Amino acid sequence: MQRYPKEVKDFIAKNVAGATTKDLVELVNAKFGTDFTESKMKSYKANNNLKSGTKGGLPAGHASKTFPIEIKKFITDNHIGVGSKGMAELLNKTFNTNYTAEQMKSYYGNHNINSGLDGRFEKGIKPWNTGLKGVTTGGVQTQFKKGHLPHNYVPVGSERIRTLRTNRKAKDDYIDVKIADPNKWKAKHILMWEAHNGPVPKGHAVIFGDGNNRNFDPDNLVLVSRKQLAVLNKNRLIQNDANLTRTAVITADLILKIGERKTRVQRRGGLIYGL
Repeated sequence: MQRYPKEVKDFIAKNVAGATTKDLVELVNAKFGTDFTESKMKSYKANNNLKSGTKGGLPAGHASKTFPIEIKKFITDNHIGVGSKGMAELLNKTFNTNYTAEQMKSYYGNHNINSGLDGRFEKGIKPWNTGLKGVTTGGVQTQFKKGHLPHNYVPVGSERIRTLRTNRKAKDDYIDVKIADPNKWKAKHILMWEAHNGPVPKGHAVIFGDGNNRNFDPDNLVLVSRKQLAVLNKNRLIQNDANLTRTAVITADLILKIGERKTRVQRRGGLIYGL
């Protein structure tokens, strides 16, 4: 069974109550960049004796992917005097969404929401958006701003777990840091190394000297060329001590030189030069 970091396990345990398996999967994957599926989450919950307390489907009032919590709250706070078509337009202007009048009509019906309108405006009452460039909600005028943040937005500086895979099997996982909007991320250990040494040279990589990809001590981060890294991995030379790994890099260089010399010998018809 795949092992997950303690922070992921603690997060699941904290949020499992009242959440459907589908919602919990979306929540955990969005926060940590994990690869949970509903099947995996069900197995994880069973293996760890975790129960959500739900009996299938969404609990009453629970947010869904289509109607996240901030959307539900907005509808609840602003539905008086706003029909399904008007609410769809209001949401789309405010949250940069693409709801339709039919979706809102169904939502109103499923949640017993009554706008108080009978399909026509009484004399002297104007529609909510008459003459407004922005929109009016609850007596406060707001205006949609280009680039409005989506409900799943995470700020610059946030971290996520990224799992590298080979042949569908987990190979390793790393922590990424969001460095710019809208969705630019970079490996945390690269950022740490560059903070002390400058940009990573082309054709090089930074590895964890002790093999622990949660040890971001600058002394534990080792710069190697891609060729050196290939030899280190092939011969399993990365140790559990950064100094020993640095020594292993020297060994990798020797292996590379021997390989280059053998190649030269073969190209020269088997005659050995320089030996």
